[in-house]
Amino acid sequence: MIRLVLMIPTPDRGGAEKQLTLLATHLPRDRFDVTVCTLTRDGPYREELERAEIPIVSLNKRWKIDPLAWRRAVRFLREHRPDIVHTWLFAANAYGRSAALAAHVPHIVGAERCADHWKVWHELAIDRFLARRSDRLVTNSVGVVEFYARHGISADRFVVIPNAIEPYAPPSESTAPNWRQELGLPADAKLVGAVGRLWPQKRTEDLIWASELLRVVRDDVFFLFAGDGPQRRSITALRDTLKLQGRVFLLGHREDVPQWLGQLDLFWTASGYEGQSNAVMEAMRAGLPVIASDLPGHRELITPGETGWLVPVGDRAEFARRARWVLEHPREAAATGQAAARRMAEAFSVQAMVERYVAFYEEIVSGTTRSPADATS
Repeated sequence: MIRLVLMIPTPDRGGAEKQLTLLATHLPRDRFDVTVCTLTRDGPYREELERAEIPIVSLNKRWKIDPLAWRRAVRFLREHRPDIVHTWLFAANAYGRSAALAAHVPHIVGAERCADHWKVWHELAIDRFLARRSDRLVTNSVGVVEFYARHGISADRFVVIPNAIEPYAPPSESTAPNWRQELGLPADAKLVGAVGRLWPQKRTEDLIWASELLRVVRDDVFFLFAGDGPQRRSITALRDTLKLQGRVFLLGHREDVPQWLGQLDLFWTASGYEGQSNAVMEAMRAGLPVIASDLPGHRELITPGETGWLVPVGDRAEFARRARWVLEHPREAAATGQAAARRMAEAFSVQAMVERYVAFYEEIVSGTTRSPADATS
């Protein structure tokens, strides 16, 4: 039995948090004793973990630099005595791995889930320092490996395990909002949607400008943006400046996105950097045609012309041109969406992801991967 601690800042509704929850709740109970440790507050995924009877420990971290929370982490790990600590996202990577070192945990694994262009020199220095003291690093995309290799972490420290997605379950009509009715749109209106946090990484302003370009040539297309974040005010101002109030709808944070994704005629995302996008995977699982920015993580999901389309980052005109083509070729769009759904079911199942992690953890414990001491030598 392998005692495993999965540590993450919060169980919020996010991509890494979703993947951790899928992993924790699907690892075989006869081979793994799993505990989830969170740094700060609770979040929606706590309920799923509790339903699966996964123990959850909170360190109650209150400040960005919180020595007391770090000491609680060390004390918890010394008392719990896990075989492996696997940390996710920067704060947990920093607090969790350093605490695991102080607690003399036998095996330490970090997770880098995105090509984090926001990191500055001292954060990357922390990443490099702790990478040398970790057994391995797990990521979901070759693009993330390439990013960190450019910042001084050797590519051979990484293991790539793609994200997983659960089978698509079509929602009942009674639970899904009918956006055409609720927004007063024509019954034959075309809906183009995006899901993501409103902050610079997602480049939502590119999609607003592409919406304006598409509006010029088609007056039957409307745009839904689900998500919230620090750029909400500026995105709203751009929409209003372009006089798109009745055309572009900012829906805010939504917990019910999977229930209405199927109403869309097209899904698009303009991110400037990603790991492996859960939003894109969910849209593909629902059988939607998808247009995405040309990033390594998106290339691993989308075969252009077969399971979706890729557009150069920042090319607003091309986003609009490609969206127009998709909307004007519904038969080809439907076939592409069906191929995307098959790809999600065949290549990105939860079972496949869990099997990869089981093999990875068992290799670490058996000593067939390098220990932290070996890694620093």
